[in-house]
Amino acid sequence: MLADKRILLIVGGGIAAYKSLELIRRLQDRGAQVVPVLTRAGAQFVTPLSLSALAGRKVFTDLFDLTDEAEMGHIELSRSADLVVVAPATADLMAKMAGGHADDLASTLLMATDKPVLIAPAMNVRMWEHPATRRNLETLRGDGVRVVGPNEGGMACGEFGPGRMAEPGEIAEAIARGFVGGPLAGRRVLVTSGPTHEPIDPVRYIANRSSGAQGTALARALADLGAHVVFVTGPASVPPPEGVEVIRVETAREMEAAVRAALPVDAGIFAAAVADWRMAEAHTSKLKKTRDGLPVLAFAENPDILAGVAGMGEGRPGLVVGFAAETDDVVAHATAKRDRKGCDWIVANDVSPATGIMGGAENAVVLITDRGAEAWERMGKDEVARRLAARIAQELGA
Repeated sequence: MLADKRILLIVGGGIAAYKSLELIRRLQDRGAQVVPVLTRAGAQFVTPLSLSALAGRKVFTDLFDLTDEAEMGHIELSRSADLVVVAPATADLMAKMAGGHADDLASTLLMATDKPVLIAPAMNVRMWEHPATRRNLETLRGDGVRVVGPNEGGMACGEFGPGRMAEPGEIAEAIARGFVGGPLAGRRVLVTSGPTHEPIDPVRYIANRSSGAQGTALARALADLGAHVVFVTGPASVPPPEGVEVIRVETAREMEAAVRAALPVDAGIFAAAVADWRMAEAHTSKLKKTRDGLPVLAFAENPDILAGVAGMGEGRPGLVVGFAAETDDVVAHATAKRDRKGCDWIVANDVSPATGIMGGAENAVVLITDRGAEAWERMGKDEVARRLAARIAQELGA
């Protein structure tokens, strides 16, 4: 899939730099030529010799290497590649990219290139969640930079959360998909998936039976058509697909914040089963049984993510698709939901217990648009996803 593609790999400074060694192997296995660029900070974690041995070519480290710069080597390096990849992309590198800084070889290459750029962020969870990093990420996305990861997991510093660099296989898959193209190449699509968990106390929560399987299948199908997919998922029972940008959340409010941060997008597909209510105030200690009777739980309404995005003026996605899981009068209730939410399409399905659809492997949906209701036969969720992805591509004029 990457035969004869030339990848300029910039290795930033962070413990995740060791994964760049495996990434080189993964890319070479797909036929790519990898040209490594090692930052000064990156050299604290991996050696030029290791990168050179794996890549089978010279590693570039210094902007002021007189032999290379006599021929303006940084310009040649930046433009002879088919793709520039930054892995790991540290908070500092992202800030330099967003601010247009060019004070070393890596940042100068990124400023001088006229080729697509993909970054794989990696940093401490607090750094990832810092407002400055979020602003820089939004700027880079607006500049057309593709992003893969980060994933959620344990950090070298001992903390747990988002900020862990995507695995080499995920990065290689995202790179390959970018070259394959497809009708949605260059399009950015948001997909929400899975349930949300709304805490009652530290050990209990409100949830639903959604597995996240349909949203996951849809994200994979859209990526297969070439889209850059931002996949915002609650605590689903199925793993996210490879080659998409994964953002993990727990609650409805966290999902709303992640969705807003992911905008702008060409299409928003809201397949998540978001809890309608949450505790007005979650207890900080476990609720205990008492002789005074059952506890009284006070509820508050969660934000309506679909209606909020569908009702946007400037910045509204060109296509907004909602999902309606109903147990009776499916078409009538889903049609009313489409009108109420203001979305373009509703994908409705019957999740009454007798169907076995909620959490199952199959689905039977009705696609409701301004042209009416179109019932699809029952089929596997992967096939539903492929058919829906094809319709989305058609609607976006791809």
